[in-house]
Amino acid sequence: MRIGIAGLQHESHSFAPFPADLAAFEKPGGFPPLSRGPAMLDAIAGTRVPAQGAREVAAAEGHEIVPLAWGFAMPSAPVTAHAFDTIAGWIVEDAAAAMPLDGLYLDLHGAMMVEGAPDGEGELLRRLRARLGSRLPIAASLDLHANVTRAMVDAADVLTAYRTYPHVDMKETGARAMRLLLDRLAYGRAYARRHVPIDFLVPLSAQCTLASPMRELYEAIPTLIEQTGAVDLSLCLGFPYCDFAGCGPAITAYAVSEEAAEAAAAQLRATFVGRRAEMVQRLWSPEEAVHYAKAHAALAGPPIVLADTQDNPGGGGHGDTTGLLRALVEGGAGGAVIGVINDASTAAAAHAAGEGATLDAALGGRSDGVPFSGRFTVQRLGDGRFTCTGPMTRGNRADLGPCALLETGGVHVLVASRKMQAYDQAMFRHLGVEPATLPIVALKSSVHFRADFQPIAKEVLVVVAPGPVVADPSALPFRNLRPGLALSP
Repeated sequence: MRIGIAGLQHESHSFAPFPADLAAFEKPGGFPPLSRGPAMLDAIAGTRVPAQGAREVAAAEGHEIVPLAWGFAMPSAPVTAHAFDTIAGWIVEDAAAAMPLDGLYLDLHGAMMVEGAPDGEGELLRRLRARLGSRLPIAASLDLHANVTRAMVDAADVLTAYRTYPHVDMKETGARAMRLLLDRLAYGRAYARRHVPIDFLVPLSAQCTLASPMRELYEAIPTLIEQTGAVDLSLCLGFPYCDFAGCGPAITAYAVSEEAAEAAAAQLRATFVGRRAEMVQRLWSPEEAVHYAKAHAALAGPPIVLADTQDNPGGGGHGDTTGLLRALVEGGAGGAVIGVINDASTAAAAHAAGEGATLDAALGGRSDGVPFSGRFTVQRLGDGRFTCTGPMTRGNRADLGPCALLETGGVHVLVASRKMQAYDQAMFRHLGVEPATLPIVALKSSVHFRADFQPIAKEVLVVVAPGPVVADPSALPFRNLRPGLALSP
């Protein structure tokens, strides 16, 4: 059979400062760059992106793979219309040119907003159906944070989502989506399906599947599938920074019979809603976190890890606010390291000055107007190119542009020219920093860091320093959410 493969991933934050333009897809930090046609297969080879998992399953079963296009941009404000029209246009036009296809697999996020189209994935699927017709089977993998809309469910034959956060099962989810597509082709007709929205938002830091209640909820999904006879069952927790009517958690269920789909969705919903009171997490102010870490950290590690959750580049932050850095310096946290601060101009100044030099700089603060001004020593320089080694993105080739390891007030600062969530120790090691040997490691991340850093951490503290990825979504000025949606569990 001939199976088309394409991908378009972006997680959109309605209140973030900068949109995702075409350049954001061309150089996306720690993920493969924008690619089209056969070049797509080279770009994703050896990575853990979902499309690679889907590709391997199709190839192993002897099917012909038709590569269309694949693009990913780091989370930010919504995607520009030009960027979306360009990439979606490639996918739609190349799929049409490749017909007849037997099936189409899509590597999607599920929380992409576009200028003029708040349901980005729904719009992509609408364009595909308009051009390719209603009979072509389409399966898609989704991020656990997807805001799954009825338009998405109606337009696709199967949607299946990650079951881990940190997302260590991206490739496996792509493989599952391809198997579901092949099963759908063998079945020969549409599955029964259920789409069950949940009526409350869940804070991002409370969505981690390494802790209760999410751990038990996701561990139960395979058992529920087996008990009910469903084909697939997914729980998407939603991305609670998307200001549109489709924002929020949702359950999708697929089965041969209407009864099985209904039973699977209903049982998972009842279990999920029954544990809503547990969906909370301890949060620390920067000053509290630094004071505690200094008192309890060991000089040579293992580190106490501070998660700078509200400036998480993986949630729409620009990776350049300096509230936690200021608390570390003013709190005398000597030996600590913080990263990654996104500031191309300071990185360039460090490269111009050279290793061992000192420079005065106003670091970061481009997104909120509050830089950290001080004198820095240039300790190490790098080109920002490395291969990720952690469980989530092992094999992904990163390119953060010119990077520098700076020091001020005894605190080390990793500065990059492009933003990337600090979820992989390789980004520190490429500048000679071994995180496990330090007393305090501060990371611009909400949860993904836990896959690679929690195993080396003495403790983890979630810190609420300035940034747009607010720990409490109810503080945001929403205008377009659906009536009756509670802003917290």
